[in-house]
Amino acid sequence: MQELSVRHLLGIKDITAQDIQLIFETADNFKDVLNRPIKKVPSLRDITIANVFFENSTRTRLSFELAEKRLSADVINFSSSGSSVKKGETLLDTVNNILAMKVDMVVMRHSSPGAPHYLSRHIKANIVNAGDGTHEHPTQALLDTFSIRERYGEVAGKKVVIIGDILHSRVALSNIFALQKLGAEVMVCGPATLLPKYIKSLGVKVELDVRKALEWCDVANVLRIQLERQQMKYFPSLREYSLYYGIDKKLLDSLNKEITIMHPGPINRGVEITSDAADSQHSIILNQVENGVAIRMAVLYLLASKA
Repeated sequence: MQELSVRHLLGIKDITAQDIQLIFETADNFKDVLNRPIKKVPSLRDITIANVFFENSTRTRLSFELAEKRLSADVINFSSSGSSVKKGETLLDTVNNILAMKVDMVVMRHSSPGAPHYLSRHIKANIVNAGDGTHEHPTQALLDTFSIRERYGEVAGKKVVIIGDILHSRVALSNIFALQKLGAEVMVCGPATLLPKYIKSLGVKVELDVRKALEWCDVANVLRIQLERQQMKYFPSLREYSLYYGIDKKLLDSLNKEITIMHPGPINRGVEITSDAADSQHSIILNQVENGVAIRMAVLYLLASKA
């Protein structure tokens, strides 16, 4: 059996194109399982997984939890809001206490970039990064790229634009790494204030005009404006952002070709995208949600064999 080259999934930057292809092939098999009447397999029956979320999350946590239960793993859920973290307990103490309960894998979301990397050097369990600050969100990038592969048959040669708040987005960085490793061309588009200074060093195109970006691409991955991560104002108002960078059905229909619309969620309807665009035939947003469970099943299954 093929194996991943890593013991932990900390970021797309750390894995190879072969790792990504292996995850995709494994996810193909699990997607078949998810479409059967009995959606469970006993693959991780003796494995205990802790979902350790120091930051609020609904979709990612539910997707991981469902993936774990579909694989028959034992699941512990931990959220910092009602925990000893509020009393001053350190990250390492918190996780060591969880591991003392004989946990094999930790799925972790944290507001500090690099937190999963720090843990991976101090504990024996396999770690899956479910988002660390504004750094990376590897499973989101894997499911996004998997959804493009599903739509077009392959990722290589496709033109993908990531639109919106690139500066505060861990999804953008992970997507750039994943798409480039699989041979796609990547462009970022948004207000200059929401584009990081280093962005061109990643080998991506930069476009400030949303219409030009859409005319260039095959796929547009639309990000939400992350107001909760912004300590200062990067644009005058949400209405103005929507006016210049919002995507609606009228804009999509005016293009000289059909493109695919994606969104990692949650959607701010009427800000970065209107309902008529998000729910149109262009959109594969619900496919992304479905693929998220299969991708996370594949990641957990492959990492469990590296324990």
